[in-house]
Amino acid sequence: MVTKQTLALSGQASAMVLTKLGEHDLAWIASERGLNAAQDADDPAIIGSLNRSMVHTLQSHGRTEASTRLAERTADNLRPALDAGSARETSVYGTLLLAASMTAARAGDRSAVNELLDEADHHAAQLGQDANHLWTAFGPTNVAVHRVATAVARDDIATAEHHTRQLHPSALPPERRIRYLFDVAMIAVKQDRTGDAIATMLEAEQLSPEQVHNHVMAQQIVAHLRSSRSGRQDPRLAQLDRRTRKTRAAA
Repeated sequence: MVTKQTLALSGQASAMVLTKLGEHDLAWIASERGLNAAQDADDPAIIGSLNRSMVHTLQSHGRTEASTRLAERTADNLRPALDAGSARETSVYGTLLLAASMTAARAGDRSAVNELLDEADHHAAQLGQDANHLWTAFGPTNVAVHRVATAVARDDIATAEHHTRQLHPSALPPERRIRYLFDVAMIAVKQDRTGDAIATMLEAEQLSPEQVHNHVMAQQIVAHLRSSRSGRQDPRLAQLDRRTRKTRAAA
């Protein structure tokens, strides 16, 4: 028999995939259905994790205030469970802080970004390792990755590049490493280092061709590179673009 927890986690997995594909409305529906199942199961960690998926969906729609309110409300609801020291609750709570830091970065609030990341760092240290409870990939390395991502979102490329020098993402799951490589590629794009950006995208493709070919952020980076003179002249980028189009046409 399929349990409520299984239904909830299926909804979360679907929402994660749909968000990467840029299908934000469908991602919201999947998150909402998963959340209903999680509430029936009365599992605080899974409820928090589904709300995290909804925060990401709201961010994708540019609904900054709504995503911030949902992240704060969900974190408040989870906070009492942190005293029990559960790794699941700590991981979900930490990723809510990371999601909120991205919202603050897009709003240009550097002070809030630093405050949220510092608190996330504190809980990552308490967790004591890089883990992947409920697909959160939460731990010290993911907090460091978000220091890069928030700096890129604020267009503070010097700070973003500084943080990459102190980061070793090999402990992360492949999908999280790929997302980090997108930010590294964006740093190179902003610095007009087209060759380095292409090399980084190819590195990401080696980890998971399907994710790179279908991820909306990867498509945006490739399109941006293709619009530059040096990008148009680089056969590696043309080949990556052809592979991406072929994958999407076959889907």
